[in-house]
Amino acid sequence: MIGQTVAHYRIVDRLGRGGMGEVFRDEDLKLGRTIALKFLSSELIRDPQAKIRFIHEAKAASAIDHPNVCNIFEIDETDDGQLFLAMACYEGETLKERIARGPLPIDEALDITRQVAEGLHEAHARDIVHRDIKPANIFLTEGGLVKILDFGLAKLAGLTKLTQEGTTL
Repeated sequence: MIGQTVAHYRIVDRLGRGGMGEVFRDEDLKLGRTIALKFLSSELIRDPQAKIRFIHEAKAASAIDHPNVCNIFEIDETDDGQLFLAMACYEGETLKERIARGPLPIDEALDITRQVAEGLHEAHARDIVHRDIKPANIFLTEGGLVKILDFGLAKLAGLTKLTQEGTTL
């Protein structure tokens, strides 16, 4: 996909892969900025539940306007039916990567915890429960901001349940 243009985004390089898809660094050709595109994986394109969860992630994260929550710009679909999210692209590392380098000083750990709590507080005020907080979903920007990522398992008040009792996503 590197070098391809999707909508008005040119794919520059791959940032990573998760349970639901792949994330790429892209150039927004209209606004001249760097963004990230998250594509629903090709294995899940024909899975109606996966598509619903992907759309659900976009709705959940985009409903929260807070410095500690990843910004979602849009959700769209390619001509061949592949769903993607356009979101802010941050420089830095995940908390998982940071922890792998060694213990965090107490001041750093407390600052990260405070920022995550503030982002979750805003989500909860909007009746959104993340349900998948883990170090891989916490991003530490080079500027010191903490960003909560991946609202794919979030629970929104009033939406149809995506899980059943006794099951795991």
